[in-house]
Amino acid sequence: MVGRAIPSFTSKAMRRPALKQLDPVKAEQAAAARGIDLGSLVNSMPSPVMAVDAGETILFVNPAAEQFFETGASLLRGMNLAELVPSDSTLLTLIRQARESGASLAESNITVSSQRIGTHVVGAEVAPLAESPRSVTIVLHQRSIASRLDRQLSHRGAARSVTAMAAMLAHEVKNPLSGIRGAAQLLEQNADTNDRQLTRLICDETDRICALVDRMEVFSDSRPLERGPVNIHQVLEHVRRVAQSGFARAVRFVERYDPSLPPVYGNRDQLVQVFLNLVKNAAEAAPESGGEIVLATRFQHGIRVAVPGGDSRMDVPLEVSVQDNGPGIPEDLRPHLFDAFVTTKKNGTGLGLALVAKIVGDHGGVIDVDSHPRRTVFRVLLPMVRPSQEAWLTETG
Repeated sequence: MVGRAIPSFTSKAMRRPALKQLDPVKAEQAAAARGIDLGSLVNSMPSPVMAVDAGETILFVNPAAEQFFETGASLLRGMNLAELVPSDSTLLTLIRQARESGASLAESNITVSSQRIGTHVVGAEVAPLAESPRSVTIVLHQRSIASRLDRQLSHRGAARSVTAMAAMLAHEVKNPLSGIRGAAQLLEQNADTNDRQLTRLICDETDRICALVDRMEVFSDSRPLERGPVNIHQVLEHVRRVAQSGFARAVRFVERYDPSLPPVYGNRDQLVQVFLNLVKNAAEAAPESGGEIVLATRFQHGIRVAVPGGDSRMDVPLEVSVQDNGPGIPEDLRPHLFDAFVTTKKNGTGLGLALVAKIVGDHGGVIDVDSHPRRTVFRVLLPMVRPSQEAWLTETG
């Protein structure tokens, strides 16, 4: 069952009274006596609030819901909710359960996704209306941006630990391996056929370990990024072409781009690396038949993060998402997904997502993941080129 009746996880004394037990007329009269207008109260709420009838036709939306669905109230009223969310959305299931049970239901981590609004993960509370039990009110709680930024700090910490390890390995492991390989080559000169197989095995394995160390040395590169305006759609188009000509031949790509998106302030080659890694992971997770990857971009306001190595803060309003319809990421791995050597692949090194986290962190951005069966979404928030930067880049470029 998708929804959970609120009384099921509260004590008897803490149970929330059913809405039908309240007298909305008396409540409104009491509020009016104190100079409180309930309509203004709902409209001032920062969370999206809406009401739908028995057929899921939208009756009411507050301004926060208009912003969430990126559509004005005049268009939303009279529209069917199924036009805004997929027909198999958990939100629709929750609404129907609330209507049938007559109880207030709540659920966290609901994915609301459509071409109109992109993908959001929200909590939802649904309750039947007292005066019209077949109609329900819906309150959506968008996941806290602070929690996303907290996770980003963890990702940066993981990248820093890999950086220290890479420096250590380059000195303590790579140099001795060169000596071992040289000794094996000397032995090979006078070895018989059987012994040559062993010396060749030594050389091959030392080469493999050296290649792994070389990959980790990327983490210890602390040089300042060479940045400029980057058209993120050109980056994604390049990544898509590379993927479809190789590892993602059998996967269907869907592109949902905001054509008005301003340039990213970043390094093109490194951003290609980020999204190539994410798309490769998505292609490997997608089912062999019916695999789909959705590439999407959108602009959102209000997120600022600290720039690594300084006290300044940077706007990161450009969201790029990579979504697949694979089985999802095991729950026990999600908190450690961007740590080095954490992987679900049989022969994986677990460095791909750690490198992605480092590059995104170096850009002053944020990376986040939401995973459910048949819908895993990696979201990358990136800074845009500010007008002052664009003018300076034009003058010096």
